Amino acid sequence: MLQSTKQTWPESLEYSQQWRYIFSTSQLLGMLCFWHMVLMKSVRTQAVRNSVTDLNRLGKVVKLVAFTPFESALDALNQCNAISEGHMTDELRNFLELTLPKVKDGKKPKFSLGVAEPKIGSHVFEVTKIPCQSNEFVLELIRGVRLHFDRFIENLKPGDLEKAQLGLGHSYSRAKAIFLLDTLDKDINSFSMRVREWYSWHFPELVKIVNDNYLYAKVSKFVENKSELFEDKLLGLIDIVGDEDKAKEIVEAAKASMGQDLSPIYLINVKQFAQRVMDLSDYRKKLYEYLITKMNDIAPNLAALIGEVVGARLISHAGSLTNLAKCPSSTLQILGAEKALFRALKTRGNTPKYGLIFHSSFIGRASARNKGRMARYLANKCSIASRIDCFLDKNTTAFGEKLREQVEERLDFYDKGVAPRKNIDVMKTALEISLNKGG
Repeated sequence: MLQSTKQTWPESLEYSQQWRYIFSTSQLLGMLCFWHMVLMKSVRTQAVRNSVTDLNRLGKVVKLVAFTPFESALDALNQCNAISEGHMTDELRNFLELTLPKVKDGKKPKFSLGVAEPKIGSHVFEVTKIPCQSNEFVLELIRGVRLHFDRFIENLKPGDLEKAQLGLGHSYSRAKAIFLLDTLDKDINSFSMRVREWYSWHFPELVKIVNDNYLYAKVSKFVENKSELFEDKLLGLIDIVGDEDKAKEIVEAAKASMGQDLSPIYLINVKQFAQRVMDLSDYRKKLYEYLITKMNDIAPNLAALIGEVVGARLISHAGSLTNLAKCPSSTLQILGAEKALFRALKTRGNTPKYGLIFHSSFIGRASARNKGRMARYLANKCSIASRIDCFLDKNTTAFGEKLREQVEERLDFYDKGVAPRKNIDVMKTALEISLNKGG
């Protein structure tokens, strides 16, 4: 927390009634910080913007009052996720109640809590009755504090802040990318079903010809009114579906279609929904490519073994690659199935055999009687791959590819009885490949 004495802002600022402001910010160093300051009710944002870049001016009105660190990188990630969702955690509430003056019933507080996110401000006010504000002035002050953060914290070594920002930034982006991918899949399916339902009133035969949601949206937008689909549009249709026979089938189906005519307004709505499906699908494709790139940079062996999406889910759930590397294979096996585990322990039932790794194709390919054994073996290999990615200096996929071969051999062993290679021989081969590529 930063608190100011009654100092003067630059001469260009305009003074009036004094307000006691508090604003919060989460630093990527793994610290939860609150800043306390006496501000003026009427100031020009541009003047503040020019002043916060100067530490001498900022230091005259701001000083550190309270500070508490995050317990771990996982705790920092959870706090960032909660704040981004507009939720106040118990740790944040305790810090506010211990640091700020108590708000008495029936009396107007003499301070305000300035927050960067309006949603978290609303939640704080509902729970604690602490008045919150979020505006350009508060954002500029937060920017100034972030800019000079290393000057306020003692014993902060050079480079610590940047490393912490990079690590937490990667963890946060992976978690959001996975969450966004799931959300996009749901939205795309929802919009696609709406397009199919609406356009089937006009051209019901198209559903049986074009199965893919993205292609269906493109075709429905291109065709619009089926009564206007003639041979002159055949080339454009071929470019969309990529098949001349299928394009001709669509044209012939339009001529003999049993669908009813739609009004121009109805067709415009269908066209807009189809465009929405196309835009969301394109965005999902770019996001998936981003996720693949990130995983190949951070955990190439884990991605090569189990896939980018499942690997990203494991890292996101663990909090970081380091946390995942610290997990024993038995913990990694049921990662994501914690509720089922504790419910089984409480009711003395059967514990779960797999968590997030169930989404791997290896578990699906295993027979019903071997799924548990396969999950245990796959978790063992994922644990090895995550430790290699975490502690190996150079970027290589040699170990992940060889570990994947071992899992394939284990599947053959369960199904056909073919003996797999020994682990020490496989790892020697992977090490030789890695050293040869490095040389």
